[in-house]
Amino acid sequence: MPSRRSPRRGSLQFWPRKRAKRFIARARAWANHKDATLLGFAGYKVGMTHAMIADNKPTSLTKGQEIACPVTVIECPPLKVLSVRFYKKNDYGLAVSGEVLAEKLDKELARKITIPKKTKKKIDDFKEFDDIKLVVHTQPRLTGIGKKKPEIMEIAIGGSKEDQIRFAKEVLGKVIAVKDVLKPGQLIDIHAVTTGRGFQGPVKRMGVSVRGRKSEKTKRGPANVGPWTGGKQWRVAKAGQTGFFTRTEYNKPLLKIGDNPEEINPKSGFPRYGVVKNSYIILNGSIPGPRKRLIRLNYAIRPNKNGGGEAPTINSIDTIR
Repeated sequence: MPSRRSPRRGSLQFWPRKRAKRFIARARAWANHKDATLLGFAGYKVGMTHAMIADNKPTSLTKGQEIACPVTVIECPPLKVLSVRFYKKNDYGLAVSGEVLAEKLDKELARKITIPKKTKKKIDDFKEFDDIKLVVHTQPRLTGIGKKKPEIMEIAIGGSKEDQIRFAKEVLGKVIAVKDVLKPGQLIDIHAVTTGRGFQGPVKRMGVSVRGRKSEKTKRGPANVGPWTGGKQWRVAKAGQTGFFTRTEYNKPLLKIGDNPEEINPKSGFPRYGVVKNSYIILNGSIPGPRKRLIRLNYAIRPNKNGGGEAPTINSIDTIR
């Protein structure tokens, strides 16, 4: 008889399984875009439902038919530009060479940071720079999640340096809507922090099998943790932090951008979220994180050649709760 084998438990694709430092997921790279526009946006996860859409994939077996599709709703109140940040290359990479603040800052920023003093520098004062980014903050007070403290993050700008400077002058201190950045049908990358589940054992954390009734020492643990001597057995499934990890999902199709929340709001609101009050987007499938978690929506850094294109027609959205 062939020997009995079992695959390893727990993926080593993400390692270490470590808690995220912040509730805001980081974005380490940005897509190349020829137009001067923000290369990302942010919103709050509302929840999931399903929609009836007309399948428009040319290679699909259900092309032209109405199919049920699981979708995620994200509320996207406008972002406000806090400052323009300039970067200069040195021996260690990019370093901040200067920053220009907006003339008027929201009072809610005092809940998050110490509001800096106004600087006399202007955007035109920076002639030599290698990169430029916008520092924006969210406006959670416009939503119904019961939060006032804004989140602050950096978002890159597309285009040439001249286009970036021109765009930064236009939007500094102003609000930017989601429809000005994203469009239906495009592929976007999702950066989010997953749902945290605390310190868990190897059965729940890694999926190891519960050992037999007559096993020694422990049942809910690995049968072999490696040799007694030598280095740390980091490949063995052990107990530790579960969830609250920074994760990225690539090439999520954006199905719709809506301005009328009444189209999707159930009578009693979304479970554990409430009523959507601002513009919203609908994504195909699920995304990481619990409800009310901030989700970063960036331009696809490695878009699928066969994906994107025209968004499918949404015939109806389930609003029964």
